[in-house]
Amino acid sequence: MSHTPHDLHDEFPDDSAVLHRLKLDNAHFATLSKRYHELNREIHRAETEIDPTSDEHLEELKKRRLALLDEIAGMIDTAKG
Repeated sequence: MSHTPHDLHDEFPDDSAVLHRLKLDNAHFATLSKRYHELNREIHRAETEIDPTSDEHLEELKKRRLALLDEIAGMIDTAKG
């Protein structure tokens, strides 16, 4: 399968070291990261019609991804000091 857009490293290209450190040192961040990856993959599969879904469901998935991304961004900002 091709590269899935919206990977955390794509979203935060200047923070790869912080992402790596948080994944290793922060269990909550690791869980959020995993959840984000799974949700992002589900959205990608729906958008490419590998696993078609309704527009309403796709929009709900995107809202959940955005909420996770906001929480992750906050944790990155906190970790950067």
